[in-house]
Amino acid sequence: MASTSTPLTLPVLPLDDEVVLPGMVVPLDLSDSEVRAAVEAAQAAARTTPGKPRVLLVPRIDGTYANTGVLGTVEQVGRLADGDPGALIRGRDRVRIGAGTTGPGAALWVEGTRVDETVPEPLPGHVTELVKEYKALATAWLRKRGAWQVVDRVQAIDGVSALADNSGYSPFLTTDQKVELLETADPVARLKLATQQLRDHLAEQDVAESIAKDVQEGVDKQQREFLLRRQLEAVRKELRELNGEAGKDSAEESDDYRSRVEAADLPEKVREAALKEVDKLERSSDQSPEGSWIRTWLDTVLEMPWNERTEDAYDIQGAQAVLDAEHSGLEDVKERITEYLAVRKRRTERGLGVVGGRRGGAVLALVGPPGVGKTSLGESVAHAMGRKFVRVALGGVRDEAEIRGHRRTYVGALPGRVVRAIKEAGSMNPVVLLDEIDKVGSDFRGDPAAALLEVLDPAQNHTFRDHYLEVELDLSDVVFLATANVLEAIPEALADRMEIVRLDGYTEDEKVVIARDHLLPRQLERAGLDKAEVAIDEGALRKLAGEYTREAGVRNLERSIARLLRKVAAQHELGERELPFTVRDEDLRSLIGRPHHVPESAQDPAERRTSVPGVATGLAVTGAGGDVLYVEASLADPETGAAGLTLTGQLGDVMKESAQIALSFLRSHGAELELPVGDLKDRGVHIHFPAGAVPKDGPSAGVTMTTALASLLSGRLVRTDVAMTGEVSLTGRVLPIGGVKQKLLAAHRAGVTTVIIPKRNEPDLDDVPAEVLDKLDVHAVTDVRQVLELALAPATADAAPEVPVAA
Repeated sequence: MASTSTPLTLPVLPLDDEVVLPGMVVPLDLSDSEVRAAVEAAQAAARTTPGKPRVLLVPRIDGTYANTGVLGTVEQVGRLADGDPGALIRGRDRVRIGAGTTGPGAALWVEGTRVDETVPEPLPGHVTELVKEYKALATAWLRKRGAWQVVDRVQAIDGVSALADNSGYSPFLTTDQKVELLETADPVARLKLATQQLRDHLAEQDVAESIAKDVQEGVDKQQREFLLRRQLEAVRKELRELNGEAGKDSAEESDDYRSRVEAADLPEKVREAALKEVDKLERSSDQSPEGSWIRTWLDTVLEMPWNERTEDAYDIQGAQAVLDAEHSGLEDVKERITEYLAVRKRRTERGLGVVGGRRGGAVLALVGPPGVGKTSLGESVAHAMGRKFVRVALGGVRDEAEIRGHRRTYVGALPGRVVRAIKEAGSMNPVVLLDEIDKVGSDFRGDPAAALLEVLDPAQNHTFRDHYLEVELDLSDVVFLATANVLEAIPEALADRMEIVRLDGYTEDEKVVIARDHLLPRQLERAGLDKAEVAIDEGALRKLAGEYTREAGVRNLERSIARLLRKVAAQHELGERELPFTVRDEDLRSLIGRPHHVPESAQDPAERRTSVPGVATGLAVTGAGGDVLYVEASLADPETGAAGLTLTGQLGDVMKESAQIALSFLRSHGAELELPVGDLKDRGVHIHFPAGAVPKDGPSAGVTMTTALASLLSGRLVRTDVAMTGEVSLTGRVLPIGGVKQKLLAAHRAGVTTVIIPKRNEPDLDDVPAEVLDKLDVHAVTDVRQVLELALAPATADAAPEVPVAA
């Protein structure tokens, strides 16, 4: 908006790094030669023209003049507050600077034209809102500074141009921002610019005030906490002095830890690590959380039995006597422990206690069904060796940190269970029982079984490093006993690091001995009875083991004995029975009810499962030990048209394939075996394994399914006293299987007298107890034809000529 008014000729008063806007009144120091020259030139010119002396106030930034200046009038000349000569100048109008010219005095004269700053009336709505916003922001800023007397003056300004130029008084504006305001000719645009600058400053001020407030609050909190802690220390000190206790401050506490570390019997590397932590503790403040972490770590390190070891009892005969007294049977485990002690004794006698940094520890895995004494065997081993015993339950553990510990950066970090077991035992060579190692799981927190690889590896566990301790721990002298029910559930890499010892269950004679020597005395004490008051004869114990319980272990047998004694105690308290009392086998039914497991051979012939063709008795291994498995087969009516093979009983893929192989063998060799195999082409075959709720898998039922189908087709019954196991091939070969000992023990428990096994499993009979083999007629076969000759009863004259059909 350039003006068309008459040009002005004015002396220039340069302002170095300063800007004066119209409406501002500023004092200037006349001791500056340029300022004095401009004022004197204006005064000289004013003598010939009416009005006050006029000068042109022009900002000079880094030696460069602005394009726009302000026409200023010299209001007064006198002395400033400090006594120096000065002039009071008021800014009037914007002037667009033109060419230079000459004039009186030593000042620089220029020509210029006034800038038209008029705003049309009435003001548009958006301009009115802009005026209100600027006044509100300016008022808010002035009130924060406490400039209440200026608020009214700002509110009284009506002109848009004057209101925008009023921001020239703002101390927060930079020189460049003021020059921008000066050179913006349009009043509305200038007011927008001034409003935005004020808004930005207020936002920055709010942030700065918020930060300052937070900092001040933090400082106040720290000062308050410091003061309270000092007061708390003073109170504690007074209490200690009152109770006659010696107090310690933080410096004394650090010195105390240093003296404890230096006095402790620690390995050299552990001592170095502990002293480094003590140095950190001395440098940390009382309020630092790191101090509590360091103190907890030092306490843990100092509590570890780094050089504590118990002396092994090298009385081999005495150790064997302890194992025999506390556990009946389990000869394999007892032999391993005896061998281990004998080797330890010889190594010690020859000074070979430590070879290659490793000591003579052991890692054994006791695998067997529940109730055979795996867990209690750990305590007996520790007792026999004269060592401390610690049990670590691993069932359901899913966090890798449970084994290797947490990093110290976590809140509430702890060492792993192995380190805690060593600390609890108080020695570096305890017997550690890792219970239920096959129940370890894995999830997003890691795989604990993988963390156990280093713990249970004799080649590297002498330098085991826990995540919490972060120092090497020697586990090579520890005897690890791991227990598991199913070997297949243990990861292969972990099982490879352990020596597997199988506990396949007890014979009936062993159960009677265990019940008489161990279970009965313990349950008498728990029932509050004396052995002179209640006794159980051997016949009753044998019937309890054979007919009331059928298991690999003795857990249910102990429960039956406990129930029996509770019943006798209750009857005595009710006055129904006199003591002393001896329980005989004929008393069991009246005391605890009828037997639950009656052998097939003891049942009525018409009630036996094998009393009809198509049913055979097999043997299987489950997580609870060996068991008897029945296989039923039937043929569908040809009129139904339901051809093919149907399998039921929750069978796995391997067992389904075994059924296909058995059916294919009979189809291809039926004529040779004199079986009516024509029925197999047009009629559907159904094979069922009872106990359908229990999953089953494995190849060892192949001969049993073949026998059941052959019995169905021939009409000949399968002998009741015969049970069998073995994998069958398409050519009729009987292939080897696993778990022979467990299966024979199950057959013995079930009252079976004849067992058929593969010929290649004959060496496994060495593991079966002699008393079981004496009562079993074991046949080792190589071909399924031999199985059929042994298992199928001879054909009778009144045998049904028709093949049984399914209902």
